[in-house]
Amino acid sequence: MSQEQGQRITYEGKAIRVPDYPVIPFIEGDGIGPDIWRATQRVVDAAVEKSYGGRRGIVWKEVLAGEKAFNATGQWLPQETLETLKEYKVGIKGPLTTPVGGGIRSLNVTIRQELDLYACVRPVRYIAGVPSPMRAPEKVDMVIFRENTEDVYAGIEWPSGSPEALKLIQFLNQELKRNISDTAGIGIKPITKEGSERLIRRAIQYAVDHNRRSVTLMHKGNIMKFTEGAFRDWGYELAAREFSQVIVTEDALYKEYDGKMPAGKILLKDRIADITFQQVLLRPSEFDVIACPNLNGDYLSDALAAQVGGVGMAPGSNISDAVAVFEATHGTAPKYANLDKVNPSSLILSAIMMLEHMGWSEAGERIRKGLEATIAAKVVTYDLARQTAGAREVKTSEFATAIIEAL
Repeated sequence: MSQEQGQRITYEGKAIRVPDYPVIPFIEGDGIGPDIWRATQRVVDAAVEKSYGGRRGIVWKEVLAGEKAFNATGQWLPQETLETLKEYKVGIKGPLTTPVGGGIRSLNVTIRQELDLYACVRPVRYIAGVPSPMRAPEKVDMVIFRENTEDVYAGIEWPSGSPEALKLIQFLNQELKRNISDTAGIGIKPITKEGSERLIRRAIQYAVDHNRRSVTLMHKGNIMKFTEGAFRDWGYELAAREFSQVIVTEDALYKEYDGKMPAGKILLKDRIADITFQQVLLRPSEFDVIACPNLNGDYLSDALAAQVGGVGMAPGSNISDAVAVFEATHGTAPKYANLDKVNPSSLILSAIMMLEHMGWSEAGERIRKGLEATIAAKVVTYDLARQTAGAREVKTSEFATAIIEAL
């Protein structure tokens, strides 16, 4: 079906409305992006066809970002790409190049901020047969809600020695009696009540909608009291105001319920960021939904991914109240570009999240079972094959074919 025949996804209030043949923009990505995108597209199209027998289908629309965009337009992220994602409401993307240090700003961060995709949602769950450093990786089943637009990722920073940095240092030293060296690079860490509340609200609502057991507010509020400490406080205030019928705080659990969770309730607790990293390793079954500021969420989601086999097995999405962009959570791995070699599971799992977001859960579940069956049969790409006894190593495209055959 041509793009002219496809239709736009729309919203009525906060309810998504998906036509039978939605137009969905995609960004191939850089490095290994084209390889894993081709595999993902084939798997998604096959699952939709098998699930709906031609009654539904996706009309794919390519938009440009990263190296492909720069080569074609001279821009790393054309405004047209942002407008198209905003217009069609749901998109999916491969990994994009971002240099460390100077150069272009992170394209991933720019997309999130320009489209106000305030919630980075990353479910982390073990798939049987994937090599893991953990003794019991099956206990890991968490969903991270990472605030996506604020914190030190807001991009408000100036290099050492710049006029802006020196001006701000002078103000801080003279007016606020700080003692900052003139050689310092300066960054600002904004965390707002509005930004925190909308992220935590979405996390709690997800827990309600998916019958989850608990929501943990992860923060470093013992040190950063007025940013991350405020994130924690605003979370408790929001829960008391908007979710009092379903939330039980950890304090109330022991004071009012003798430590026994009442049926149908969700536990709300908070944990300091550093101890959280220890506890998700030692006691993963105690964590369910975790809401956190931007930097904490970045670290934690990758650390959790390592427990279930690495970022190659971890999906992700970036969501606002009206736009959602699903993505591979790993880098571009340029040395493997165009070799048809790497694991496409992160992007395939993100496509499952996209289908579920659209209400096409039948197709998403079909892909999930096909992926699990393929890995259980030890038909895997090189990254898993080198750690799995008796595995049959296959190419990216062959892995996709095996999943399709298992649908």
